[in-house]
Amino acid sequence: MQKGKIHSVESMGLVDGPGIRTVLFFQGCALRCKYCHNPDTWEMHSAKEMDVSEIIKMLKRFQPYYGNTGGITCSGGEPLLQIEFLTELFKACKKENISTCLDTAGYGYGEYEELLAFTDFVIFDVKHYLPENYTALTGGDFSVPTKFLDAVKKAETHLWIRHVVIPNLTDTEEHIKGLGAYIKAIPNVEKVELLPYHTLGVEKYNVMGIDYPLKDTLPMCKEKTKQLQRMILDIIS
Repeated sequence: MQKGKIHSVESMGLVDGPGIRTVLFFQGCALRCKYCHNPDTWEMHSAKEMDVSEIIKMLKRFQPYYGNTGGITCSGGEPLLQIEFLTELFKACKKENISTCLDTAGYGYGEYEELLAFTDFVIFDVKHYLPENYTALTGGDFSVPTKFLDAVKKAETHLWIRHVVIPNLTDTEEHIKGLGAYIKAIPNVEKVELLPYHTLGVEKYNVMGIDYPLKDTLPMCKEKTKQLQRMILDIIS
């Protein structure tokens, strides 16, 4: 049986999909987002290894708390880098009637059809909607998450969108209007959430001896984030 490389587990997540959810944070990410607050999830080494049966046993302990809406959310890092293990896990979850949610930036490789057949919800982290800005912000190739999003559209999976609002980078009205147009073209979006940039992960960079790219950027004003949230909801409605 395959083993997954797991960074950590949160037993009672309340903001990672519908209801109460057990959140499994996968180790490994190919992106290097300038605002990432979990640099300790980037590399695959030093992760805890867990097999599917071990995880299912844990989930069944928490299952009474899930009710009709809760379940498991796989986050990261980037779960799609371990797509074979993730697919095996979600298959096992469905056999146990456990709801499955994938929290992802869409930055994996391979085919997604089989995985999405066992995925109830996708929370898709939109880094940027313009290819050149996407690369500048993440170091990644915009075509990679685009391929994943196309698969989600085809599968008609329930989809939530999240986007981090960063001062002087993604906090202008012009940016939000462009983002709104990008999201409006996606047919199966059920929820859009703008998240204010924060600096809670900076200390991890100091401990790991890594330069933090946005060290001169202050946390995003939460009130302005709310204003932009209202704006984008008006655009997509």
